[in-house]
Amino acid sequence: MLCGGASAPSSSGLFLRLAAGPCGRTLVLAEPAAPIMVPDMTTFTLPGFDLAKFVRETLAEDLGEGLPGGGRDVTSQSVIPVEARFSGVMDSRDAIVVAGLPLAKAFFRALDPDCAIETLVHDGDKVAAGTDLMRIAGRARALLTAERSALNIVQHLSGIATLTQAFVTAMRGPDGNPACTLLDTRKTIPGLRHLEKYATRMGGAQNHRMGLWDAAMIKDNHVAVAGSVGEAVARAAQAGVTRIICEVDRLDQIEPALAAGAHHLLLDNMDPETLHAAVALVAGRVPTEASGGVNLDTIAAKAASGVDYISVGRLTQSAPAADIGLDFTPL
Repeated sequence: MLCGGASAPSSSGLFLRLAAGPCGRTLVLAEPAAPIMVPDMTTFTLPGFDLAKFVRETLAEDLGEGLPGGGRDVTSQSVIPVEARFSGVMDSRDAIVVAGLPLAKAFFRALDPDCAIETLVHDGDKVAAGTDLMRIAGRARALLTAERSALNIVQHLSGIATLTQAFVTAMRGPDGNPACTLLDTRKTIPGLRHLEKYATRMGGAQNHRMGLWDAAMIKDNHVAVAGSVGEAVARAAQAGVTRIICEVDRLDQIEPALAAGAHHLLLDNMDPETLHAAVALVAGRVPTEASGGVNLDTIAAKAASGVDYISVGRLTQSAPAADIGLDFTPL
């Protein structure tokens, strides 16, 4: 089997490039598309996230790599001349907070390493409707093949960043608490956690747990097995866990959790009055976090209770995609 940057003739007379796909399988692209290149990792890095692998596997999925008749963009190959070149502008149709432009750039450069790309704004910028985000020029077939993958990720991440900033603004408004910090959660799409949590940071949130490994979070099901809040926290402490977050949904659970060694209390599904009482009971001994029943209408009152943090799962679980377009013009 040919792999890497090998070449072979196709039955149609086109010359094919064969690039390594997921699991070492072969990805076939009709000339003049270049093999999927490893993007420049110096421009966008996240701990635990492999940009080159993400781009390669996303494009392979869209091209149908490994499927009968797959490994190609049949529309672009049949409609767009080999020598055709495009220039295009990516723009926002709504007011948004931008996130994901370095990823879009990586998708285009993966199929056309020589394409010209000018980013006009930066991730984290808040822009008005109609703002141009990026200009691209290069080989038409390659740009069209990468277009949907590039747009999908920018629309998704910008949607998360935009919703996140709306929650931050509501939380820190005149009826809220400017000292309160918004947290994200583990309610992320499988495989996209690092990117989605990056997007919440672009919107003004702080990342909470990145996974199951970086802190213990004792919730009601753990308590049910252990027998009590205090016993569950004590077991984690005895195991040497250095960061123990404990969920409580009643005021009488606070003291047992603290006495057993909890480092952070998650105050679950409490109304503002109960949150205020919980904060008074904790009296600054550990950070407090409100969670559950949080939306744009309720977050200010919950923040005003004096909690240090508010966590919102819908930032990554339910954010709508931003309306972003990309229109090309032949050169």
